[in-house]
Amino acid sequence: MTTANSPVPQAGQTGTPREFYVFPDPPECPEDRMTSFDQLTITGNAHYLAAHLAQYRGHPESTLVAGDRYLALAPTRNLAGVRYPDLLVAFDVDPAAYKARNAYVITDQTKPPDLVLEVASPSTGRVDVEEKRVDYAALGIPEYWRFDETGEHHGTRLAGDSLVDGAYVPIPIEQLADGLYQGYSEVLQLCLRWVEGQLRWYFPPEERYVATLESERVRAELAEARIQELEERLRRQ
Repeated sequence: MTTANSPVPQAGQTGTPREFYVFPDPPECPEDRMTSFDQLTITGNAHYLAAHLAQYRGHPESTLVAGDRYLALAPTRNLAGVRYPDLLVAFDVDPAAYKARNAYVITDQTKPPDLVLEVASPSTGRVDVEEKRVDYAALGIPEYWRFDETGEHHGTRLAGDSLVDGAYVPIPIEQLADGLYQGYSEVLQLCLRWVEGQLRWYFPPEERYVATLESERVRAELAEARIQELEERLRRQ
C-alpha cells in the first residue's frame, strides 16, 4: 500500500524515485458527512449517476464520479484552502491517479473537475455560498452546484453556476407547477431537481428520472408481483 512517504517509481525514471505524496483523509465532520450521505450515498444518487453517465456519455474508464476527498491544484502538505467537495464529476481523467493520491489533484489530471456539488449543512452553508464559489471559479471548474434540503443554509433550495470568462454566472432555476425546483446542467446533460427535499437527476430526452435505490426497489417489487400474478394464472388453467 502506498503511504504518504512512499517512493513510487515513474515510467522511464532512473535512480531514486521522487517522493509521492498521498493526501490524508479529510477531517471527520459527522454533521456534514450525514447531509451528503443522506442525499448522495444512501439514496444511490452517486452510484446511479455514474451508471447513467457510463451508458449515455461513454468512456467509463476515464470518467470519475467521486466525493469526500480533497480537491487541490497541486500536491501539497499545506492543506490551507484545499477543499473536499461532496461530489465531483470529471471526464477524460485518470481515476487510478485519483485513488493513488487519495485526492483530485489538478496538475495530475491536467484539468479541473467538470462539475462540483455541495450539499448544505448548518456548519458549511455560508462557506458553500461564498468562499467555495470563489475558490471553485479560481480553479476553473465549469459548473458549481449547491443543494439545500430546507433552503435555510444556502438561502435557496437549489443553485448552480456556470463559468463564463473566468467568473461564475448563475444558472437559471425554475420552480415547476408541482413545487419542484429545477436547473439544467450542460456538463451532465441532466436536470438537477429539488423534489420534496431530495436531490434527483432528471433526463430530459427520455422524460424520466435517473434511478435511485428506492426506485429500483419499487421496480423489482412490481416485477415480482407481475411474475407471481402470471404464475397464479397458469396454475388456474
